[in-house]
Amino acid sequence: MQVQGKYDARSFLSEQMTRAQGLKLKRLSEEAYQPRQYARDLSFSEAARRIQALEAEIELANSF
Repeated sequence: MQVQGKYDARSFLSEQMTRAQGLKLKRLSEEAYQPRQYARDLSFSEAARRIQALEAEIELANSF
C-alpha cells in the first residue's frame, strides 16, 4: 500500500508525541525517580530524546 502525498520529516518531528511514547516516558521517568521528565505536551522528537536519555541512565544505574 502506498501513501499519497509527500513526507515531511520536519513536520513529523514537531508533532506531538505518540501514545506509546507517552506511556513509555511515564514508566521510565518513574523508574528513574525523575517524574519531571514526563510532560503531556512534548513533541515527538523531544519525547524520543528523553526516552533515550532515561534508558541510558537506567542501564548505567543497573550496571553497578
